[in-house]
Amino acid sequence: MLLEPARRDGRRYLNPVPTKVGGFSVLFKVGPQFLLGAKQRVPHKPLGPFHTDVAIYASQPATGLRITWMGHSTSLVEIDGVRILIDPVWDERAAPTNWIGPKRFYAPPLDLRQLPTLDAVIVSHDHYDHLAAHTIRALTRLPAVERAQWIMPLGVGRVLEPLGVPAARRRELNWMDRAQVGALEITALPARHFSGRSLFNRFQTLWASFALIGPRHRVYYGADSGEWGGFREIGERFAPFDLSMLEIGAFSPLWADIHMGPEGAVRSFKALGGRGLLMPIHWGLFDLAPHAWKQPIETISGVEGLKVWSPAPGVPSDVIAGQELRSDWWR
Repeated sequence: MLLEPARRDGRRYLNPVPTKVGGFSVLFKVGPQFLLGAKQRVPHKPLGPFHTDVAIYASQPATGLRITWMGHSTSLVEIDGVRILIDPVWDERAAPTNWIGPKRFYAPPLDLRQLPTLDAVIVSHDHYDHLAAHTIRALTRLPAVERAQWIMPLGVGRVLEPLGVPAARRRELNWMDRAQVGALEITALPARHFSGRSLFNRFQTLWASFALIGPRHRVYYGADSGEWGGFREIGERFAPFDLSMLEIGAFSPLWADIHMGPEGAVRSFKALGGRGLLMPIHWGLFDLAPHAWKQPIETISGVEGLKVWSPAPGVPSDVIAGQELRSDWWR
């Protein structure tokens, strides 16, 4: 039984299975790879601009499930009458400063001030490419977010509090805890990853994936994770999913335990039950690993028999059962 609440060793949360995260030794190994492959890791020409037609949000999705992928792992999910923003990152860089660190390949498709009214915001963990300080501060000032629940793993509230998220609207979940948002049940589930906004506070807040279970639709948000046996148990307990959002980018053999990569995403999708559609996330926006920026989506696109659902950035797209969506914006 792998699906159980998180455990701690002192102040440090533990992964659900033994996991190698790496430290300074990995930095020394990966440095030469970053230097040698720099030309392929970023687009050769500007991408976009991408624009979201906000008028679409005036009506409910025809299918009951609509996703607007903003890039990387940020998505606006409309499911069975509930609207959720997941891992919002509008910042220019996935870094603690705005002058150095991985820079966006393209501008956000939607101005934050144009967001429709939200019922909840999910923050899966505290890494900078999932929890962006300037974005969070801006969200807390918006009328569209003033009544939203903020749902996060244990300890992440300590990061959000100084950014302006009120304690009364924060809900911290352990793995296997549930939160109700309208008709939607959100369950925090284990993931094989880690946390920390520096090399010196790793594992002190929890990380999670999430099952979004509505009256008509089911979505799995895998967040960041390496492969592990828990995917099969998640599938047995919560599937079938209409859409499984799984990471494909920022991978390397040096940190395979914490980022599954495209091949791992295919195996994990099958472990979840292999039904519905696979939505690739965590790619195409930041240079976070020593692979070509297109490599993850090229690999996924070439898998025979795999039902891929991959929209262009910023386009509100209805999820139709069993119907693929393969945007070629990245080509």
